[in-house]
Amino acid sequence: MKRPVVLVLGPSREAISGVSTHVGLLLDSALAREFRLVHFQVGSEGREEGAVAKLWRLFASPFQLAAAIVRSNAALVHVNTSLDARGYLRDLVYLAVAKLLGARVVYQLHDNLFRVLGKPRLAFAPALDLVARWPDAVVLLSEREAEAWRARGGAPALHVVPNGIDCAPYLRHNRAAPDPAAPLRLICIGRLAPRKGLLESIEAVRLVRERGIAAHLVIAGGGPEEPRLRQRVRDSALTRDVTFVGPAYGEHKARLLAQADVLLLPSYSEGLPYALLEAMASAVVPVVTPVGAVPEVVAAGEQGLFVEPRDADAIAGAIAELARDRASLARMSAACRKRAAEAYSLQRLGEDFSALYGALAEVRVPKTVP
Repeated sequence: MKRPVVLVLGPSREAISGVSTHVGLLLDSALAREFRLVHFQVGSEGREEGAVAKLWRLFASPFQLAAAIVRSNAALVHVNTSLDARGYLRDLVYLAVAKLLGARVVYQLHDNLFRVLGKPRLAFAPALDLVARWPDAVVLLSEREAEAWRARGGAPALHVVPNGIDCAPYLRHNRAAPDPAAPLRLICIGRLAPRKGLLESIEAVRLVRERGIAAHLVIAGGGPEEPRLRQRVRDSALTRDVTFVGPAYGEHKARLLAQADVLLLPSYSEGLPYALLEAMASAVVPVVTPVGAVPEVVAAGEQGLFVEPRDADAIAGAIAELARDRASLARMSAACRKRAAEAYSLQRLGEDFSALYGALAEVRVPKTVP
């Protein structure tokens, strides 16, 4: 039986972003047994291009997408978007192209929807309400977001599909029971961007050191904040307490997580971060903020601890609590690994999208370019 074609829109698989990770996981999942998944690259991430080439790509890409839909007779177009203004507007054009050509559209939002819901001064909220009626399925990362959107009235048919990961690389690494006398091993992993709460994490390390608590922070990643973060470490006299190791992928990432006790992810805004799921699969206890889908993943005191955004003192308090109570740390560590394997596996992600793709692909009505 011929497999329906699904065009999966997203940045280069080599780019450092949650969306690129998501696209890569979909393409490598068991979905490929039932559907022919074709990656259609969008955005500037992972490209080396000048201003003229970028302008030409922005003009040409809708026509290239149209050609790809017609050429492959695509049954579905899976648009992966966020609330970044440029990307959001670009993806609306792709959505329109796909609908005009008769493809069914899965429109997945990778962002914290609460950033715009309930804030009428922002144009995004009413725009989302309008545009969400165009796709054939709108996919969100959390039930909390879906409930909030439905409460606005007239919400479209929403589907909640949380992110999932291949847990196997992280399950291969066993960890020894935490030594109460050893410094607490902290890690920040992912893109070094302003909204990740990295400055507060560094300040928290300084605060716990002042309180006589031994801890060491590894920062794994790259991004625009790196020079500022390095300067803050120098200014705080933390060069022995904070180590930068650069971007981490594959086995290197798995090893770093296996050598950590606590993930610091005090973000100002998130959807459902892959760094959180990967850390939990590695039995690393997260200190996180209650943003996006995170409260649906982590139960306070069971798999991790919550702090408010921009609160370095609260982060320091959470570090101190985990450093002093290694028994609770070990209990939460085991609970993290169990939670990730049971609810956020790549198998579950594939099954969820298989059901969604299958229902939509049955009613594809292909059209040709006039």
